[in-house]
Amino acid sequence: MTTRLRNIVHSAAEKIPAYPAHERPLATARRHRRRTALVGGAALMLVGGAGAALVLAPTPATGPAASASAALPDRVGVPRFGSLHATDLPRLGPASVIFTGQAPNLTYGGEGSIVAVVGADTDRYRIIKGGIEAQAGEDTMLSPDGRRVAFGSGSLTNSRVEVVDLVSGDSRTVASGVSGTVMAEPASWSPDGRALVVRDTVPANSEHSAYRRVLSVVWLDSDRRTRLADEYEAAGSEVAFAPDGARVAFQIERKVSVVNMDSRLLSSFTLAPDTELAGKGAWSADGPTLTVTRRDGGSWSLRRIDPATGRDLGAMDTPAVTGVTAIRLLGWAADGSARVVAYQPAPDAPAAFDSPLPMDQRLAYGNVGTVRVLALGRGAKSPTTLLTAPQDVVAIDVAELVIHGGEIRVAHPPDAGLGPRFWYWTFLGAALIAGVAAYRNRVPLALWLHNRQVRQAARRARE
Repeated sequence: MTTRLRNIVHSAAEKIPAYPAHERPLATARRHRRRTALVGGAALMLVGGAGAALVLAPTPATGPAASASAALPDRVGVPRFGSLHATDLPRLGPASVIFTGQAPNLTYGGEGSIVAVVGADTDRYRIIKGGIEAQAGEDTMLSPDGRRVAFGSGSLTNSRVEVVDLVSGDSRTVASGVSGTVMAEPASWSPDGRALVVRDTVPANSEHSAYRRVLSVVWLDSDRRTRLADEYEAAGSEVAFAPDGARVAFQIERKVSVVNMDSRLLSSFTLAPDTELAGKGAWSADGPTLTVTRRDGGSWSLRRIDPATGRDLGAMDTPAVTGVTAIRLLGWAADGSARVVAYQPAPDAPAAFDSPLPMDQRLAYGNVGTVRVLALGRGAKSPTTLLTAPQDVVAIDVAELVIHGGEIRVAHPPDAGLGPRFWYWTFLGAALIAGVAAYRNRVPLALWLHNRQVRQAARRARE
């Protein structure tokens, strides 16, 4: 190269602006990193939104109007793994039935009980995480209109009663005001659903070697509380409100007491052997008499007694139920027939149910194999089965609205499979893993995107 040519080249090169060989790639990498973060965030939002859509899409929201067509399903099935909770969207609305047991997907954490909730008019299932060995109808109660579920929760050192509203999704704790309680659980709803009887177990001495059973009425819309009973070393406490809500009958041990809502004792009497207060529907539909269940060998029948004296008024003209551990009266249908829960014995139950046995043992998890809801019609020769349940569904409660209406619908319980919550968390987990992987590899991704753009630009230039 001649001197003149070299000078011309140097002069031309000085006129060309210098390429920022270090700053430009860094700026490009930063730009692509921001784009990658935005794309990753958008992907997370998209996948999370898709998962939420899976949760929200199956059924439309429902409200109190669903109760107008409330009916008892003719069968129930266990909820799917990953079912929606009662507080999830879309809201379930009023329920027809709740049930508990040890069937698959009805337990959690080893000993906790899942409360299965079935919609009032369709087979929409929700779940509530309740206490240990919860028993629907005994310590887990569905309100008369099917809108709320009261249940015991917490630990042995922090037991409490919670109420979930199936329409609004709200949850609240109900306190009886009893101090020192080691176990709190609901016992009965008032007919209008405004008050709840809470049953507390309280140590009777500092050594915790003896306990008292305390019953209290708590009004949910105020701070009003009324103490109904405080019994030393008591076992059992069946509670039944009169239809007008002005009186409460409860059984503790063998004694039945009737009180008004100011806790004034109206009467008290001892039941005959093998006789029990029938259940939450123990009062007759018009209120003048109480109903008891009587065991005669291996059969159970309904009888009426005078709530003022306990005098036996004779057997009802309803059929007896045989081959069960016990029956409990849910209430009365509009046609006058009784609706009862029949507890079928477990195949390997150690107890002999045709002999005397405390009611709490008759209804214990190990002694019950499954449950049925029966109609005991006036003058009928045999019970009519209205609802069946899978094996190991051992307790059930039905809304009074459904009992009184008497409507039965053909049910289609959920089949085996996975529920919306499972898919939601699966999609969300996959999105989070993808987001973390994209962040940790952001520099290689940015360089790859830059090189890809360079290759595309070169391809377009050649074309």
